[in-house]
Amino acid sequence: MTVHAYAVERAGGPVQVRQYEPEPLGPLEVDISVTHCGVCHTDIGMIDNSHGISRFPVVAGHEAVGVITALGDAVDHSRLALGQRVGIGAYAGSCFACDWCITGRQHLCPAGDATVFRGDRGGFATQLRASDWRHVHPLPDVITSEQAGPLLCAGATVFSSIVRHDVRPTDRVAVVGVGGLGHLAIQFLAKWGCHVTAVSRSAEKADDARRFGAHAVVTPHDGFEDLAGSFRFVLSTVSGDLPWDTYLNALRPQGTLCVVGVPDSSFTVHPLSILTGERKLAGGLAGTPAETRQMLDFAARHGIRAATETYPVSRIDEALDHVRRGRARYRAVLEM
Repeated sequence: MTVHAYAVERAGGPVQVRQYEPEPLGPLEVDISVTHCGVCHTDIGMIDNSHGISRFPVVAGHEAVGVITALGDAVDHSRLALGQRVGIGAYAGSCFACDWCITGRQHLCPAGDATVFRGDRGGFATQLRASDWRHVHPLPDVITSEQAGPLLCAGATVFSSIVRHDVRPTDRVAVVGVGGLGHLAIQFLAKWGCHVTAVSRSAEKADDARRFGAHAVVTPHDGFEDLAGSFRFVLSTVSGDLPWDTYLNALRPQGTLCVVGVPDSSFTVHPLSILTGERKLAGGLAGTPAETRQMLDFAARHGIRAATETYPVSRIDEALDHVRRGRARYRAVLEM
């Protein structure tokens, strides 16, 4: 089956359609016919070569939803079936043999198949292949394909950070940024039972933040310094640079500042911001297969949904530029 992929040949685009014939299917591999694919800020980074690691041509996309069209001989057919609606997120495979994989931390596998970093085999295409069936996720019926795409990366990333840092329902927490990641983080944390403060530069997003479940909304100019020692967990979802010391100082002793947005430059942190109160600065990645399944189940049970704007794939350049300019409210999704 010929695959039509939406590729950029140089940094910044434009998008052009490439065709290729896929290799024979391996025993653990799964092919899906893509119906929807979310547009993540990481996709823009690869298309624009913002981090200097892109290999052109680039076919981005790592929040893919579709139906299974082919299964390898070694796939567990009791878990996956032809025609089943599934998703493939940030990881399409891992070795399941290294120390990280066998202890349930497949997102740290040195040989992991990170979908967006593949080069020309991403989810902005008519077909996407997972290199291991265990990274293919059946989708709850109550979550539409349009809404499911952003959950597979943005949702899995923020949910996994909540789980890994043992956030408790009694905790006071803050989410920095009301955007693609942040609007989902607010929903997850509110349904988790936490008291959630949203931090946004845009006063216009205050009503949206409360609608997503935030109990309080502040801007960096509202005297965020006055919240020193207030939070056990602060999740930064923004891609820009922040006054990191201010956010570390907003933590209670032994609290955690978890960064899942990619800053524009190196961190600058005063040592006492961490040493005083034994505070922690941590990074966060998208979920393991187990965490992603837990996230989907939690989202289905609690009505957590991505706020999406859909674009037919014929308008892919427009969708990419919309995300590039930070105008999406709150995730753009391509209909393939």
